[in-house]
Amino acid sequence: MFFQYGDCETTYLTSKDKRLGWAIQQIGHINREVDSDLFSAIVHHIIGQQISTAAQATIWSRLLTAAGTVTADSLTSLGRDRLQQIGMTYKKQITCWILRSR
Repeated sequence: MFFQYGDCETTYLTSKDKRLGWAIQQIGHINREVDSDLFSAIVHHIIGQQISTAAQATIWSRLLTAAGTVTADSLTSLGRDRLQQIGMTYKKQITCWILRSR
């Protein structure tokens, strides 16, 4: 699934910032993948905070391999130590646990 936008949105952004408008014209339409599952998307972004894109991709791949589908229950079942081995810091795990409890 890709983030949906069209001429209306790019025209608006172009009108708000000249440099952004120039970049939009040079680059063209971008197909940006989105995760339709909100919990999984948030966990993915938490993993990516303050690390490189390559490191995020590696950790996310390991997490998908270990958990299958990223849900609150699948993360809980992996446990703290396994998530640490995958590459998630304890602080990031706590953030995910807080999300789970809401």
